[in-house]
Amino acid sequence: MQRRSDERGEVLLDALLDGRSAPGLAARASAVLGVPEQGRYAVVVLRGGPAGQVMDADGLRLFRRTRADGELVVVALGDRDPAGLAPLLARWCPGRPGGIGPVAEGLAGLGTARRLAEVALLTCGPGEEGIVRLEERLPAALVVSQPELSARLVADVFGPLLALDPADRALLVRTLDAWLECGGSAGRAAGRLYCHRNTVLNRLRRLEQLTSRSLSRPRELIEMMLALDAFRLSVSPP
Repeated sequence: MQRRSDERGEVLLDALLDGRSAPGLAARASAVLGVPEQGRYAVVVLRGGPAGQVMDADGLRLFRRTRADGELVVVALGDRDPAGLAPLLARWCPGRPGGIGPVAEGLAGLGTARRLAEVALLTCGPGEEGIVRLEERLPAALVVSQPELSARLVADVFGPLLALDPADRALLVRTLDAWLECGGSAGRAAGRLYCHRNTVLNRLRRLEQLTSRSLSRPRELIEMMLALDAFRLSVSPP
């Protein structure tokens, strides 16, 4: 009987995660799984193989579902802060990238939370490891959610840059990335890149000339930042 109940709970949970809507679905899942229908939940999408045995759930109730390309974890948060999930999950599955969607206010919202967790995972670039929250990656999430527009943005903003020698292009992109990560400080970016501050400024001026955009103009800076995300994530239309 317990096995049948567990199987029924898995079927109901899968239906919710797939975004299906049916009268009383969330209420039935609540009764079978033993969690509140209107509770707070987080959905985590993990890429790769199973995380193995979870030894320490830190008092959280977890439901894990294995999929062909990874694993889904539904976390009953209660009144806990979802920001604490990323380091906790990193202990369970070191080296595996993952995305955490926004908090679902009720079981009926698991489908949307799962879909947005998948978008968060897409913001992890090639070779990137770790668990990321959608709220921390919203600009990149916009980019990966619109691949056709993002590809046009890269072509429009970085077109001349793409024509450069790959090593030269990578150097300019790395410099822009470091400058942005350092809050627009050429001195701090120079320390990160192991070069002189004037070298950073010269590279940025060359980048402005190639893209016909100024890093001192807010709108053009936003275009550059979004194009950089799209370029780094290799977004292309289907």
